[in-house]
Amino acid sequence: MNGWKLALYGTLCWHFFVGCNPQGNSTSTKSFVDTANAAAAFILDDSTISSEAWMQSYILKVRIALQNKIPIMLLESKDSFVLNAQNIALTDSRFTQYLFDKNTKQPLRNEIFNIYQARPSDLGKVKMENNSKYFRVELYNFALNIATIAIVNVTAKTVVDVNVFPDLQPEIPLHLRELAIKLAVKNTKVCKALGYKPGETDALMANTKTALNNTKCERSLHLCVAPTFVKKDKALWAIIDLTDLKLVGIRWTEVNSTGPGERIGERKLKFEKIMECYCKKENTLTRNGWNMKYIITNSDGLKISHVQFKNKDILHSVKLVDWHVSYSGTDGFGYSDAVGCPEFSQAAVVAVSEPKIAELFNNEKSVGFTLEQSFQSELWPQPCNYNYLQRYEFYNDGRFRVAVGSLGRGCGNDGTYRPVIRIFFAGDKNTFKEWEENKWNLWHKEAWKLQSDKTGYNENGYQYLVGINNASYGLEPSKGQFNDHGRGDNAWVFITAYNADKDEGEKDLITIGPCCNTDYRQGPEKFIEPMPESLEKRKFILWYVPQIKNDNAPGREYCWAESYLDNGVYKTKTYPCMAGPMFIPIK
Repeated sequence: MNGWKLALYGTLCWHFFVGCNPQGNSTSTKSFVDTANAAAAFILDDSTISSEAWMQSYILKVRIALQNKIPIMLLESKDSFVLNAQNIALTDSRFTQYLFDKNTKQPLRNEIFNIYQARPSDLGKVKMENNSKYFRVELYNFALNIATIAIVNVTAKTVVDVNVFPDLQPEIPLHLRELAIKLAVKNTKVCKALGYKPGETDALMANTKTALNNTKCERSLHLCVAPTFVKKDKALWAIIDLTDLKLVGIRWTEVNSTGPGERIGERKLKFEKIMECYCKKENTLTRNGWNMKYIITNSDGLKISHVQFKNKDILHSVKLVDWHVSYSGTDGFGYSDAVGCPEFSQAAVVAVSEPKIAELFNNEKSVGFTLEQSFQSELWPQPCNYNYLQRYEFYNDGRFRVAVGSLGRGCGNDGTYRPVIRIFFAGDKNTFKEWEENKWNLWHKEAWKLQSDKTGYNENGYQYLVGINNASYGLEPSKGQFNDHGRGDNAWVFITAYNADKDEGEKDLITIGPCCNTDYRQGPEKFIEPMPESLEKRKFILWYVPQIKNDNAPGREYCWAESYLDNGVYKTKTYPCMAGPMFIPIK
C-alpha cells in the first residue's frame, strides 16, 4: 500500500491470525475506571498488566506531569547539557503552544522524547555561532499527534528555531521502547500465538515506527510500534499502541524472501478478521435454549436467521436495512446510510469490531444474552461521522428484542434518525392484529401505521399481536421503559406480504428510502403501493422504523458524543439513543 517497502524482511506474505471463534468474545473484555489504580484508564486488552510495577510507575509519571504548571513529562538524563537544553526549550512559547486544550484549558499529555547534539542537517538555515553548542529537543503531543522540534543554543541559552509537525512523531525514546517490549512479552495473546512466553531480548525492531505509520493512525492517529518475534521462517508482529498503552493486534509475516511489503494497521487487522470470520461465512450461536445463525452483510447490518427457541421456529431473518438521517425539518437535507462489512461493500458506515455476545442482567440476575454489532465512520467522533449500534436481546423466557441506536455525533444537533429494520417471521400462515377500541383487530391487507400519542395499548403494553403458526407474540414498542436510555420509538410499522418470486429484501438491499421524508415514505411502502396485497394465510414482513430526535442540550444529550480529556489524552463520552420493539410470547 502506498509503495511502502520493508527491505529488512523482504516480501511479506501475510497470514491471517484471525482465530474465528465467534462465541469466544462474550464477556472477556473489561474496562477499568478505578482511579486508585494508576494504570486503570489505559489498560483494556489484558487486565493482568495493569498491576505490574513498571506500568504503575509510568502512568504515575504521566499523571504527575499533567498536574505540573508546565504539563510535560521531562526526559531524565545525567548530562548537564541535555538538561540545560530541555530547560531552555521550555521557556519558549512556540515550543509550549500545544500543552493545553484551547477550549477547556485542560492539560494534554506531552512528553520530551529525545534531546541530542544537533547535526548540521538539523540546523538548516540556523547560523552557527563560534564556540556554541546546539541541541535538538523533540516534544511529542499524544493527544494531538504533533511533534514539536526546537533547536537550542545551550551556550547562549536561547532557542534559535522551532518547527511544528502535525501528524508526525519523533523517534521512540529508550524507555518507551522498553515499555512496548514489556507490553508485548507480557501479553497473553502474544504468548498464545507464539506457543511460548518470549523474553524481552527476543524482541526485534521494538522502536521502529516508520513501518507502522498509519496503524492506529489510520483513524485516530496514535503512536504505534511493533516489537517483532521471529519463529523459524515467520515473524510475529505485536502492534503496540503507546498512546493507549495496549496491544492492538498481532500479525504473522514470512521472512524468507525479498520484495515489496505492505503497511500493517490495527484497522486492517480488525477488518481482515471481520471479513474472514463474519462477512464471508455464517456463524452459529446456541445459547440458553436459543439457536440461530448470524452474519455481517454488505449493506444490511448484522443479520440473524433461522432463529429458534426450544426448537421452535420464530424468525426467518432480521436485519437493519438503512439509517435515514435528516437535518432541519424545513430545509430537508441529510443522509441515507447503509451499514455493513468494512470492505468490498456498499456500506457508508462499516463494522469496526467483531459481533459481541454477552450476558443480559436484570437486578444482577442473568435473564438472557445479547448479540451486538458496532458500525462506525472512520473519523468518529468528529462532526459528520456516525457510530451506530445494532443489538439483539434474547431472554430465557422466550422474549426477544430487536434494538438499534446511534452514538452520535453526526452532522448537527437537530437530526432525526430513522433506522429501517426488516423482521421476517417464521411460519406460513401468520396473522397481524392491532389493539384498537379495547380489542384486537386483524389486518387483512398490507398497510402501515404510526405510533403516536393516540396509539392504544392493551393492559400489558402491547400495540400489536403477531401470530406465528400456533404461537403469538405481543409487540411492545419502546416508550422509554427498557432501561437503555431510550425515550420512545414513535415508529412507523409496515406489514408487507412475502412473495417468493420477487426480491423484496431477502438479498442485500440498496438504500431503499430517502433521508428526509417525515411521513410514511421511508422505503417499505414501495412494496405496498400502488395496490396493497392480501395478508390472508401469507408469510409477511414487519418493517419497523423508529424516529429518534437527537439533542445536545446540557443534561439532555441524546444521539450525541463529546470528547473529553483523561490523563492528557482525548477520549469520547457517548449519549446513545436506543430504539426498537420487544416481542413477548403469549401463553
